[in-house]
Amino acid sequence: MEFFVSLIAIALMLIGAAGIILLKKPMDKVIMFSILDAGFLLTVVLFKYLDVALFVALCGPLSTLVFILSIVKIKEIRTKKVESGEIHD
Repeated sequence: MEFFVSLIAIALMLIGAAGIILLKKPMDKVIMFSILDAGFLLTVVLFKYLDVALFVALCGPLSTLVFILSIVKIKEIRTKKVESGEIHD
């Protein structure tokens, strides 16, 4: 049973990492980051590092929030540069 759970954890991490690399939309990247985070948490639990798993479970939503805030800030900076005419394609 533990073997199948470890395969699921590895699959979640690989799908999340590939999605982050290949997808273009920032909000899709946030979803893939959450999938990667779930696979990482499952892997930590499988190795029986429950104190680390507690820390990962508490920091996961915070890192996702920081990721979303950085996406919003980058979008604001890009729109300001487009409005001021600094970007030349």
